Amino acid sequence: MSYRYGRYHDGPDPLAPPYDVRAALDEMGDAILAGSTPVHALRDLLKRGLPGAPDRRGLARMLADVRRRRKELRERGQLSGALDQARELLDRALGQERAALGAYGAADPADAADAADAETRLRLAELDALPEDTAGAIRELATYGWRSDDARRTFQELLDLLRAEVLDSRFRGIRDALADPDPAVLDRIRAMAAELNEMLDRDARGEHTQEHFDEFMGKYGDLFDGDPADLDELIDLLARRAAATQRMLASLTPRQRAELSGLIAQTLEQAGLGDQMRRLGDALMSRRPDLAWETPERLSGDDPLGMSDAVTAIEELADLTGLEAALRQDYPGASLADIDEEAVRRALGRSAVDDLNALRQIEKELERQGYLRRHRGKLELTPKAVRRLGETALRRVFASLSSGRRGDHDQRDAGAAGELTGASRPWRFGDEQPLDVVRTVVNGVRRGAAGPRPPRPPRPPRPPRPPGSPGFSGTGVRLCVDDFEVAETERRTAAAVCLLVDLSYSMALRGTWAAAKQTALALQALVASRFPQDAVQIVGFSNYARVLRPDELAGLDWDMVQGTNLHHALLIAGRHLDRHPDFEPVVLVVTDGEPTAHLLRNGRSAFEWPPSPETLQLTLAEVDKMTRRRATINVFMLAADPRLQAFVDDVAKRNGGRVFSPSAERLGEYVVNDFLRTRRAC
Repeated sequence: MSYRYGRYHDGPDPLAPPYDVRAALDEMGDAILAGSTPVHALRDLLKRGLPGAPDRRGLARMLADVRRRRKELRERGQLSGALDQARELLDRALGQERAALGAYGAADPADAADAADAETRLRLAELDALPEDTAGAIRELATYGWRSDDARRTFQELLDLLRAEVLDSRFRGIRDALADPDPAVLDRIRAMAAELNEMLDRDARGEHTQEHFDEFMGKYGDLFDGDPADLDELIDLLARRAAATQRMLASLTPRQRAELSGLIAQTLEQAGLGDQMRRLGDALMSRRPDLAWETPERLSGDDPLGMSDAVTAIEELADLTGLEAALRQDYPGASLADIDEEAVRRALGRSAVDDLNALRQIEKELERQGYLRRHRGKLELTPKAVRRLGETALRRVFASLSSGRRGDHDQRDAGAAGELTGASRPWRFGDEQPLDVVRTVVNGVRRGAAGPRPPRPPRPPRPPRPPGSPGFSGTGVRLCVDDFEVAETERRTAAAVCLLVDLSYSMALRGTWAAAKQTALALQALVASRFPQDAVQIVGFSNYARVLRPDELAGLDWDMVQGTNLHHALLIAGRHLDRHPDFEPVVLVVTDGEPTAHLLRNGRSAFEWPPSPETLQLTLAEVDKMTRRRATINVFMLAADPRLQAFVDDVAKRNGGRVFSPSAERLGEYVVNDFLRTRRAC
């Protein structure tokens, strides 16, 4: 056996387990049947992570990792470390120079002055007159002739440090290039800044091409951290760095800010980069005004951070802040596409990118396999998914019913539709039942064996068949009309079913909404699978009533409004029954409160609590109309309310229907069982 090794190629783990789409859909289904909407169910699934893959992080774990990382960064150190470090080197250089002048540590300055010559006194006076701020002192010392070699080296170390820190705060990764003392390195950086600004100007004029960018990166790519593929990526990289520098300055005290800003400006001028960096800063800010350029960030650690490290910390904190907002997914229109993959990689590593892609893949698979779709920017379940949820809801209902209550609801007289009974009968003109071929042929054989055959009508002679040709060579079976029989089937009577579901806010407050939603899904699935000839309509009602399509049920949510407009719901149900006059009417009402609203003549809803006499009268008038339609109304009341009890008792007295008081957990069982009982009686 041979093995081949090669370079590492970044990408997902090839040994990762496959995505279990059905398990993901089942988890979503459980949440939806518990009262959630598809959007919230999917969001909760993505927060938890993939089912059956405990090693894969969901959005919640990623969010916790981001917050932990941000806390670590904020406790990392002090932003004023660059000033402290510069001041320390400056004080060391001044101390070394004073020591060389013979005045360092003298208790009496006058004694030191007496012991020094005129030049020494002038140098001491010059040092004493230095500005208090670090930037001003460095500016004055730029032309100072150091007597101490140690002081000169320390001061040069300070200048080199500032140049490296300032440039690395603008171009992350340039510090390594500046480690080379060759002056040509700084010349190359100046040339890079000039060409970069020229490239940005060309892009603003619409003259930039990818070839220009590739040529630029071929010359100066080693001066940048990362590997930008085009100018936009380079601008994003530099703009985030520049914004972090500005945020770092904004996080300092006014005095510290002025001092460090002076150091930065002075260092850039001394490096011959002042004009170019100002042009670049203005261009980056105009390209990315969305970045938080002036928002301060507080760090509370004890260790002082250098300027470059402080800017890096601020830049990472900005990334983490944006990443946290994207991972929360709590804003309108939130999508996994909003999460920046590179930000995830920088903050949490490659494995987090794989976890994010796994979540994206499960969402894509749910859409590809026809369970989810986006309609007008809103996530919805497809009819395929709704059917699956309805079947799940129905299985749960039947699990609580005794097995003897399933089925046994067909009318067993001859009809065109339904299952075969095993019996047959002679064919009559107009029959639509399937032909019983076996019985028909047997009748023909028996008739031929019992007596003479009926006269055979003349027919033209057939041409002779060639020898050896295939075909039936016997006499065959001759059939007459009396030989034909048809197979009998069970005829199921059709029903016009109306389920009226209360969607008012009180259903959510009492915790009964999830049961009502699951019941509606179960009844829809039951009718679609076992009684396809029935015409089912589900009506939701709160302050108004509306017909709910089957694909709406899964995404249905309660209405946060006042009003229980059963009057309007019965009006809609009555129209449905009138459209099917020959169907057996079935009306089921699920509610937790008495009617508190009715429909006015102008179509507006009138709400009043306690219920007005007009609301009760109009609602009971619709109940009386249902009674005249021979439609029995069975009410399932989900609250022990005396007013509701009195109202439903009145409905039962007028209509002859029944009243049930199930618990929320058994609502589906009661409704489905009552529906099956009604269908058996049809």
